[in-house]
Amino acid sequence: MDELLEILSDLHPEVDFENEEGLIDRGILDSFDIVSLISEISENFDVTISAEKITPENFNSAKALWALIERLDEEQN
Repeated sequence: MDELLEILSDLHPEVDFENEEGLIDRGILDSFDIVSLISEISENFDVTISAEKITPENFNSAKALWALIERLDEEQN
């Protein structure tokens, strides 16, 4: 999770990613951020995020994103 928080903080250092629950709903992350995140996650965690997984529910918080990474890791490995 720390590695994910670091990736997120590199995108937006001003955001408290440990507590923010509306990254998509509140417009904190835009489409460019999502593309960057998917690339970084793929590279750092060796998982592939398919298009159907790119939903607000999966990207609204670091916790939700971490849960997605864990699910994908289990499914793909």
